[in-house]
Amino acid sequence: MNEQVQIIRKDGEPEYAVVPYREFERLHEASEMAEDVEAYDRAKATADIITVPGEVVHRLVDGENPVKVWREHRGLKQAELAERLDVSKGYLSQIESGKKDGTVNLYRKISRVLEVSLDELIGWRE
Repeated sequence: MNEQVQIIRKDGEPEYAVVPYREFERLHEASEMAEDVEAYDRAKATADIITVPGEVVHRLVDGENPVKVWREHRGLKQAELAERLDVSKGYLSQIESGKKDGTVNLYRKISRVLEVSLDELIGWRE
């Protein structure tokens, strides 16, 4: 304990602690930080939202094809995704480049494999 702390007693029991102002500021900042961490932990534990990395958001907002963006974010090569979807790599490439539209069923498969909603894949067209 800091030697500069003065304890003020009332009826023989500690009532107040007088500390140097710098020590008070340090304790106050630590207390606020602990409250912020606790609030963050509570919010995170109860949140029903899914966070998306800024890089993914920027690419989508910039107009990149969502299938390509999400595929790359999930760490899949085009050939790997095509194989999992049971389509040719060329067909998937044409979908990602916007030269071809996929079927609704294909987009449903893509959304399952990439673990994103169908809206994330085709909602951008609206």
